[in-house]
Amino acid sequence: MARYRDAQCKLCRREGEKLFLKGARCYSDKCAIERRAYAPGQHGQSRRRKVSEYGLQLREKQKVRRMYGLLERQFHNYFKKAAQRKGITGENLLQLLECRLDNVVYRLGFAPSRRTARQLVRHRHFTVNGRTVDIPSYQMRPADVVQVRERSRKLDSVHASLRDAGRAEPMSWLRLDKAKLEGELLERPKRADIPVTAQEQLIVELYSK
Repeated sequence: MARYRDAQCKLCRREGEKLFLKGARCYSDKCAIERRAYAPGQHGQSRRRKVSEYGLQLREKQKVRRMYGLLERQFHNYFKKAAQRKGITGENLLQLLECRLDNVVYRLGFAPSRRTARQLVRHRHFTVNGRTVDIPSYQMRPADVVQVRERSRKLDSVHASLRDAGRAEPMSWLRLDKAKLEGELLERPKRADIPVTAQEQLIVELYSK
């Protein structure tokens, strides 16, 4: 399956803001945005032309897609599902992305980044409602409980990530029990509860053309 295999920090520099793709590194002085706050490439520091309306819409779509680590077709499929639901399409889109199992694992603090969370899920380190789930895109529903599997409870990466999880503010729509190494999706997050600096309406406009 196709995957982006180049430097992750280039994506942050291209979008001009932190996408938090490399865990603890994003909070340190080694963060690429802190050291080189300009786009990558030969002309990264040159003066740019005025961005068109389409360009703004494209950048918002690329930013959100890269933040959640999705391919173009995957992201477009999420948009189609969001458009079919009742309510605001942009908010529905972010809700669907936030309720992915790999994202919930990341938000709970079991992994330092979504990429690592996806790998842990793939390696069957988590259960949902007592059943092992190895599909990162699995859609969590309210009252679903995700837990570190018994054989995986001594993973150093999980405990190290939980120790560093205090950097971020706790999600009001999630419940975490560090002692039991489990978390619960209390409700689908509202837009105000999703810490993503994106103008999702621009994405809706882009795909609606």
